[in-house]
Formats: sequence, structure tokens, C-alpha cells
Amino acid sequence: MHEMAITQSVIQAVCERMGDAPVQRVCLEIGTLSGVVADSVRFCFDLVTAGTTLEGASLEIIQPTGRARCRDCGAEFELNDLLVLCECGSANRELLAGEELKIREVEVLV
Repeated sequence: MHEMAITQSVIQAVCERMGDAPVQRVCLEIGTLSGVVADSVRFCFDLVTAGTTLEGASLEIIQPTGRARCRDCGAEFELNDLLVLCECGSANRELLAGEELKIREVEVLV
């Protein structure tokens, strides 16, 4: 499960950036096309934060849907997986959203 390694990397990045400040909340953006299972990250979060300044912090996950623009007809459309074609039948598309994997916000106790 690569979500454990991803969660560890996120926690390490937050710890490095926030230092000794106790973290209350972390907000992640995990796109639906990113290949990362948000529920698995939620499961791993408490395990990985144990013994860190993030222990007891809440985790919020925002999951943007996939969006694409057809390079042939110019239409924009939603997609829930990478195999969806444009309504015009074209597979020639540009992904606009849905592959995100980023730390959006960190809330610390001051």
C-alpha cells in the first residue's frame, strides 16, 4: 500500500516546516485521478502521526473531481477515470484537474 509511504512523506514535510509547533489540523487535496486512495491515507494518518507534533491532529481531505479539455473540439468535461473519452469520441484530451496531491493547509496551536 503506497498510501503509507505517501502519508509518511506528508507528515515528514509538515514536521520539517512547522518545527515544534503542535499541529491541530492538516488539510490535503487528493484528486480522484491521483491513484491515491483517500480512505487509506485516513487510516494511515493516526498511525504515522503517533509520537510527532501531529499526534491527535485532525485530517481533512478534499477530493477534486477529474476535469479535461478535448484538444479536438474544445469541450470541457468531467471524468472519473482516465479512460473516459470526450462526447465527440476523441481521446485527445488535456487533463485540467483531478491528479492533485498536495498539502493545502496546516493549522497549528499558537
